[in-house]
Amino acid sequence: MPSDNQRLALLPVGRTGRRDRPSLLLTGGSGVLGRALIDELSPDFDLLCLRRDTPLRDPRVRELRGDLVAPRLGLSPLAWHELALEVDVVVHCAAETNWRTPPQDITRTTLRGADNMLDLAARADAPLYLVSTAFVADAPTEEGRRRFPGAAAYLDSRATAEQMTREAGVPGAIVRLSLVMGDSVSGRIARQQGLTRTIGSMVLGQIPVLPGVPESRIDVVPQDYVSGAIGDLVRGGVADGEFWLTAGKEAIGLGEFADVCADVAVRHGLPRPRRPRFVPVDAVHRLLLPMLEGTSLPASLRRRLEHHAELLLVCQRDLPFDTSLGEPDCGTRPTRADIRAALVRNAERWAGEKAGLLTRNGAAAAAPMGVAS
Repeated sequence: MPSDNQRLALLPVGRTGRRDRPSLLLTGGSGVLGRALIDELSPDFDLLCLRRDTPLRDPRVRELRGDLVAPRLGLSPLAWHELALEVDVVVHCAAETNWRTPPQDITRTTLRGADNMLDLAARADAPLYLVSTAFVADAPTEEGRRRFPGAAAYLDSRATAEQMTREAGVPGAIVRLSLVMGDSVSGRIARQQGLTRTIGSMVLGQIPVLPGVPESRIDVVPQDYVSGAIGDLVRGGVADGEFWLTAGKEAIGLGEFADVCADVAVRHGLPRPRRPRFVPVDAVHRLLLPMLEGTSLPASLRRRLEHHAELLLVCQRDLPFDTSLGEPDCGTRPTRADIRAALVRNAERWAGEKAGLLTRNGAAAAAPMGVAS
């Protein structure tokens, strides 16, 4: 995708005035990671958050209304120049993560957004921290591209944005995340996302089959571990490198993930969900997904099963990721016990917020079955 920006066509002429703290521009501030980054970075930086429509309404940040994919973020030439004069650091974590979005829109958001942030960082002489995904390590298969074009566009465009960043020569770092869950202590998360919905469906026993084998790793990391590592990189002035914010060898297996959710269901008064049937990945493409396409299952159930299959097919691994957590200026490395405990707290938090739904499901499970005469 060609750039709309001419790098360094207009250079800052020097900052004026005294500021107590450096200014940091954050994109994606309303998202799961963005909210955690506001908590992490607000004590040390004057935060300026780019947003399009929905206000953040957070007194710790100033809001800049603009369009991530428009030239100059939709700002006037003067406002764009003044922004470059002000910004000391750029953290770009905005992305289109809804894989139901048309693939061309996912690609446009990722690439235009990265191009604009690279241009701003170059003009501001500021380091750029590009938040990407660890799952670029696994390119989509042709079968995966056909069945899951949104997920394929997400992974392909993320890989391209990383390459753009490497070639731009802007100081900073590429930060690759695995799946991010809520806080490791409270289980709090800013909004429901794919992983949260999967946890909820497993607690309710609504996932009869899972792609993979019980030992397949599902790499999830609590949001506070991720935001803490990014905060350390930024505060440490790390100006080069690629960092993997993943569980790595400490990632739990898919079977253990299912067992944690089942234990939470029991603690909240539900019958213990039957352990999902694990289906080898090749059989998912060959049998399960074609069966769903031609089945008479209700559309809502079919979409839910397809969604979970897509998420897990993209995100599970037989081999562990590398991890940079625990290295200098890169946060703390969680243990396997830490990951499991955080998953329990996330599932408990979900269940606590869905008490009415759990009560209805428990009542439905306890109701006697009618017998046809």
